[in-house]
Amino acid sequence: VKYNNKQIKTIAINAIEHGKFYKFSIQDNGPGIDEKYHGKIFEIFQTLNPRDTIESTGIGLTIVKKLVEEEGGKVSLVSNAQEGATFSFTWPAAPISKKTGDFISKEDIQDHNLKVRSSYHN
Repeated sequence: VKYNNKQIKTIAINAIEHGKFYKFSIQDNGPGIDEKYHGKIFEIFQTLNPRDTIESTGIGLTIVKKLVEEEGGKVSLVSNAQEGATFSFTWPAAPISKKTGDFISKEDIQDHNLKVRSSYHN
């Protein structure tokens, strides 16, 4: 949304069960991203616009990719310049964190009653 200069901005969010993962997709009608920049946008401190045009640190997608991959998921992008973008990521149905042993059960998600159980100890 931040980079979309269209008068009417649209976002579609979808989630489906995909094997042992859930696949989430976020699609917009923004300016799109030329394929030659698809790798660059996931690098830390990288933005495609001058920093004085749009305020951005260039770390958001880097953090998303790191967190998703740490949990065994994948992040992907489908986009062409001037055609909007679709970001997708997969997230395991269980376990949420190898480090803490947190879990989200399939029943919790189906009931729309998301519960996170933490066994983190500092």
